[in-house]
Amino acid sequence: MIRLTALPPTLPLHHPAALAATWFGSGLLRPAPGTWGTLAALPFAFAIEWAGGPLVLALAALLVFAVGIRAAGLYCVAAQKDDAPEIVIDEVAAVWLVVAALPATAEGFIAAFVIFRFFDILKPWPIRLAERRFKGGFGVMIDDMLAALMAILAYLVFDLLWTVVS
Repeated sequence: MIRLTALPPTLPLHHPAALAATWFGSGLLRPAPGTWGTLAALPFAFAIEWAGGPLVLALAALLVFAVGIRAAGLYCVAAQKDDAPEIVIDEVAAVWLVVAALPATAEGFIAAFVIFRFFDILKPWPIRLAERRFKGGFGVMIDDMLAALMAILAYLVFDLLWTVVS
C-alpha cells in the first residue's frame, strides 16, 4: 500500500526547497521513495533529451545537482536528518546523467533506470564511503552521482562484452 510521508513542519510543500528536494512530492511516496523519485524524473529526462539531445540533458543533470545541494541541505536542516529518505532530487540528477549517456531508446531508458537503481540501492565502494564521509546537501547528492557514474561504466562494459561475444 502506498503511503505519504509528512513534511517537516517548518518546510511546507509549496516552499521551493521542499518542491525541489522531494521532486514535486514524489519522494513523499512510501515505500521506496528513491524508486518513485527516479520514475518521476524519467518523463522530464525524455522531454529534455528530445528537445535538446543528450548533452543538454547532461548539463541539466549538473544544474539539478547544484540546485539539489542547496535544496537538500535546507531540507536536511528542517527535517533534522542527515539524509531524509523523502529527498529524491539526488536520484533525479543521477538518473538524468545515466539517461544522457545511454542510447535514447525505450531500452536505454529502462536500462538506465534498472542499472542506476541497482547501484543506488547496493551502494558498493566508493558510493558507501562518500555517503558516510560527506554530510549536508553535498553529501545527499554525491553518492547518487557516483552511483550514476558506476551505472554508466557498467553499461559500457556490458555493451562492449556483448559486442565482442556477438
